[in-house]
Amino acid sequence: MTQLTEARKGVVTPAMETVADSEYMTPEQVRDLVASGRLIIPANKVHLEKGLVPMAIGANARTKINANLGNSPISSDIDCELEKVRCAVRYGADTVMDLSTGQNINQIRQRIVDEMTVPVGTVPLYQMVEMIDKIEDMKPDDFVQLVEQQAKQGVDYFTIHCGLLRSHVELTDRRKLGIVSRGGSLVAKWMVAHKEENPFYQKFDDLCDVMKQYDVAWSMGDGLRPGCLADATDQAQLAELATLSDLCKRAWDRGCQVMIEGPGHVPMDQIVMNMKLQQEWCCGAPFYVLGPVTMDCAPGYDHITSAIGGAIAAMHGAAMLCYVTPREHIGLPMLEDVHQGVIAYKIAAHAADIARKLPHARDLDDAISDARAAFDWNRQFELALDPETARRMREESLVAANQKNHCGDERFCSMCGPKFCSIRISQEMQRMRKEQEE
Repeated sequence: MTQLTEARKGVVTPAMETVADSEYMTPEQVRDLVASGRLIIPANKVHLEKGLVPMAIGANARTKINANLGNSPISSDIDCELEKVRCAVRYGADTVMDLSTGQNINQIRQRIVDEMTVPVGTVPLYQMVEMIDKIEDMKPDDFVQLVEQQAKQGVDYFTIHCGLLRSHVELTDRRKLGIVSRGGSLVAKWMVAHKEENPFYQKFDDLCDVMKQYDVAWSMGDGLRPGCLADATDQAQLAELATLSDLCKRAWDRGCQVMIEGPGHVPMDQIVMNMKLQQEWCCGAPFYVLGPVTMDCAPGYDHITSAIGGAIAAMHGAAMLCYVTPREHIGLPMLEDVHQGVIAYKIAAHAADIARKLPHARDLDDAISDARAAFDWNRQFELALDPETARRMREESLVAANQKNHCGDERFCSMCGPKFCSIRISQEMQRMRKEQEE
């Protein structure tokens, strides 16, 4: 039984009750949304036993963010990647994906699952490729067995590029960047080499059976996502989305939870259209988007270019945002890149939730405004998305301005000082008016 099959029977599971408490919904509302496929609770039964805290992705829930992590064949190790995972969760990542492609993949994944109380996702194809000499050597049945092995470890959702069909490959010939998805390019090469259909499409029902057994959610991969603005919303991207729409319904029929992965590089004026197309074609299944990155010419700052797109996407229906770090398109992210990427996406998700007028979405903002009015700096830092950075910046500013011990008066910042502080002036003006009225 899965969260989906239970919801369809009218059962409220303990996981649904947990989600209801955190999302300001009733358990029955959560159950009905899960039953409709518009809300998923990625919670592998094995991970639940290890201490996973259930959370929800989809309709009426807060916008979630995911952090991609994992080692590469040329850099990083287990301890380094675990430190990045802890950093991501500390600053607010709702899920993490282990995208390791180097050594010790099983050990890294197991340690992440065992330690993390947030859902963990993977792209099983990456490990498959590490196990063979070249992608052409992959046997579809071996892939199904690997998926089951990872499910037994406790992975909560899988990205599998099942919607990229053989007929779609030639549609990428006119692109500037062709196929930029690692998984998508590998699947396409396998199809060209064997002159056969996508093996994951062919084995779809078998994969569903494995995922249903452990209640692993589908994250149906967008192997033909655009990798530059020139390729956005093209025929190849939309052809794959149409296939994912059909597969989503097949997975639902087999009792599996589903979210759909979405585009990477999209101009701002096309984002809303992309969100609406997915919602219409995929019957409201949660949309999980990478970025979207809104411009191509800012390497080193793509956590900003993509967070802009993420905020727009989330405001118009995206359920989860996959973070992008400053090192996107350049290299494997360092610890500080993870920090910067998560904070950028927490900002994007939170801004979208305020615009969506979700219950209590603005509570934090109202509380920090009250603290600012009271010049309660410690309270402001406590409420900040990144308390350490906010506290450090104030200390640095006061030291630089030689104002740290300015008569013991904390009712100003170093930008304006006490004489030009507008909040202080406003409060003094209000006192003066009150005295005049008396």
